[in-house]
Amino acid sequence: MTKRLLIMLLAVCSVALTGMADEKYAEATFEVLSHDFGTIKEANGPVSCTFEFTNTGNKPLLIIDATASCGCTRPEYPTKPIKPGKKGKIKVTYSPIGRPGAFKKTVKIKTNG
Repeated sequence: MTKRLLIMLLAVCSVALTGMADEKYAEATFEVLSHDFGTIKEANGPVSCTFEFTNTGNKPLLIIDATASCGCTRPEYPTKPIKPGKKGKIKVTYSPIGRPGAFKKTVKIKTNG
């Protein structure tokens, strides 16, 4: 009886684990997570940088939203799904106008992953 229960339990576990391996997901893997603009002049206007990412998941990646920590920073992101293994870019523009001194801004990315 115990042997039979153990065999059934192992069979159930192996079926459950097999099902988990086939699960579809999307995942954005960024090559770089931060950027230092160095010293910039307010009079020169906005500066931009681009963050490249790869969909390392196995289903299309959709960026649902990109939100900056303040209105001085504007993210631009792809609206079409990024296929598995393909790359995408998020361009972030910072406007220093009226904001002298050091700064640290963030952009939060929301995906279907």
